[in-house]
Amino acid sequence: MSLPTVPEISTMTSALEMQTGDDVVILEDITVRYRVPRERFRTFKEFVIRRMKGQVQYIELLALNHVSLQVKKGEVFGLIGANGAGKTTLLRLVARVMRPTQGRVIVRGRVAPLLAMGAGFHPELTGRENVYLNGSLLGYTRQQIDELFDQIVEFAELRDFMNAPLRTYSSGMLARLGFAVATAQMPDILIVDEVLSVGDIAFQEKSAARIQQFCKAGATVLLVSHDMGSILKMCGRAAWLNHGEIVQVGQADQVIRQFEIFMEVEAA
Repeated sequence: MSLPTVPEISTMTSALEMQTGDDVVILEDITVRYRVPRERFRTFKEFVIRRMKGQVQYIELLALNHVSLQVKKGEVFGLIGANGAGKTTLLRLVARVMRPTQGRVIVRGRVAPLLAMGAGFHPELTGRENVYLNGSLLGYTRQQIDELFDQIVEFAELRDFMNAPLRTYSSGMLARLGFAVATAQMPDILIVDEVLSVGDIAFQEKSAARIQQFCKAGATVLLVSHDMGSILKMCGRAAWLNHGEIVQVGQADQVIRQFEIFMEVEAA
């Protein structure tokens, strides 16, 4: 799979930005294309040999197709859609871990991404070591991590496990540690992709309370979840994506209602 090229991720002021001063995330006509081999290869060696001989055929996949979206400062914005709709690709663009094939992404402020379970962690390192590793990837200095360490451990409720290797952690423990590190300091933009659906109910509620606290202080949250109850409870607005295109943007309850009607019709 080849990465998209011809990027433009900008903090420069444009005519659109001047019109939307409260927007902290602006996607302008974004398209993301992937080229993937048409057939599966058993080994990387086989792929390289076939490619050198010009025998690899590719198909083009559209992950996002001419998507434009604005998210305002201080709101919890939900992204819904079936698997493969383009939600995670959109979040990766905002998190600056990938770039669009076409269009422009404007992000104002520091982003703390929670994109995948265990992302930024190493399974053979201890919980303590992973706090420093993940914190550095999020832009914290070692001194900042030293100062925040006890707070992170307390929030994650993992003090008895910090010297154990991460491979011994459950998925719920990974989610708790990842969320605690990413939210140790309030980011300008917090990106959450399904991780709050893992773990016990008490920690989910604790995490939701921290998100609401950040929003009251002016942070922005982008939330992806297949749990419509969580989107309805936490988000004021939402966008419904389908096959890389935005179907609807609006109040979360209205968007969810239309999405659920669509899914019922599809399942019939």
